[in-house]
Amino acid sequence: MQDLSDLTDALLHAAKTAGAEAADALAVDGTSVSIDVLKGRLEHAERSEGVEIGLRVLIGRRQACVSASDTRPETLSRMAERAVAMAREAPEDPHVGLADPEQLARDWDVAGLDLVDPADPPSPEALQDMAARAEAAALAVDGVSQVSAAGAGHGDRRIWLAATNGFAGGYRRTGTSLSCVAITGEGTGMERDYYGDSRIHFADLDDPETVGRIAGERTIARRGATKPPTGAWPVIYDERVAGALIGHLLGAINGTSVARGASFLRDALGAAVLPAGLSLTEDPMLPRVSGSRPFDGEGLPVARRDIVRDGVLTGWVTDLATGRKLGTGSTGNAARGTSAPPSPSTSNVILTQGERSRAELMAEMGTGLLITSMIGSSINATTGDYSRGASGFWVENGEIVRPVNECTVAGNLRDMLRSIVPANDARAWVGRQVPSLLVEGLTIAGD
Repeated sequence: MQDLSDLTDALLHAAKTAGAEAADALAVDGTSVSIDVLKGRLEHAERSEGVEIGLRVLIGRRQACVSASDTRPETLSRMAERAVAMAREAPEDPHVGLADPEQLARDWDVAGLDLVDPADPPSPEALQDMAARAEAAALAVDGVSQVSAAGAGHGDRRIWLAATNGFAGGYRRTGTSLSCVAITGEGTGMERDYYGDSRIHFADLDDPETVGRIAGERTIARRGATKPPTGAWPVIYDERVAGALIGHLLGAINGTSVARGASFLRDALGAAVLPAGLSLTEDPMLPRVSGSRPFDGEGLPVARRDIVRDGVLTGWVTDLATGRKLGTGSTGNAARGTSAPPSPSTSNVILTQGERSRAELMAEMGTGLLITSMIGSSINATTGDYSRGASGFWVENGEIVRPVNECTVAGNLRDMLRSIVPANDARAWVGRQVPSLLVEGLTIAGD
């Protein structure tokens, strides 16, 4: 990390020299390789590597951010001069500012997060072989007519953050991914589906044959899809899309939305937002999970906490600025890129699982819609009115009877979240661990 540390130190020195009263600097060094295969042959290969740097300067209650990918000393000086000139012209914001030194994270355990695969990264040839094997496995599933995409990739990223308040720290993260998209049918009767896996450690990744087989099996299950009936029906969000529903809750309790009054949960602090018995827990310290981090984007400590406990909303998701505006302080949720100031964002979140399987939830539902894919959205963040395009399977007497597509589901998010019933099928290695969810009383627009 020494090279990135030297870069941020040089940026902070340049900022002070240019007239900044306070500053923080971010340096990100990344390498990525991606390979796509089509019909068993290499279709596309891409490699990228480089360093991105970002500088935020503060003059009183004014701030400005600049970024670059050029690390020459003269560029650092120009960046600092430009940022200071911009800050002097920026409007005042009484809530901006670095953390006080006593607030800063100290003695974090990066090794305990296990974010770096010690094994050698897969070569481009190995990635190509993985993608080709996944494609072949999908094509081997009876009824798959073609594979539209099969790809594998690997990334390695280092991050270093430093500020004039005394904070300095960084960490590294690796990751490997593999995915496959299969198609069944021809012309206007084509249907597609996919499967993919992404892991911090290559050894944890699903093998290519599993990825291709699941993509193929999901695809042929969609043959002959038609529209479902129109009406008010219960809906099950399959595990692979259920996280999006909880994502709307996270967006509504984000400090930026709450501070602007643009949230359907702006008056819900201390009130029930989920059914009793359910909690939504943020845990940025989970080993081998991509959302984990040893500190937040402003150098503050991070910790496990219940955002929702026993159905009741316990707090917002804030960084320093939104925490000051709301009078709650930061929750250690600042996220930061090189070209913009910090903003609130969650890390890993875990919803309480139920005791029943998805099949048992379907049996309880009786007749309704199982959603496995969603497209588009029309969501009013202020009122919670919700409408999204969906496809999946129609369920009768607790059993899947046919695939469906080209339908819309609508409701109000506040009511929907208060009625969810979770299954027990959440994946423990993803950043948003949400099981399949049964939701009552949605309006389905189909035939």
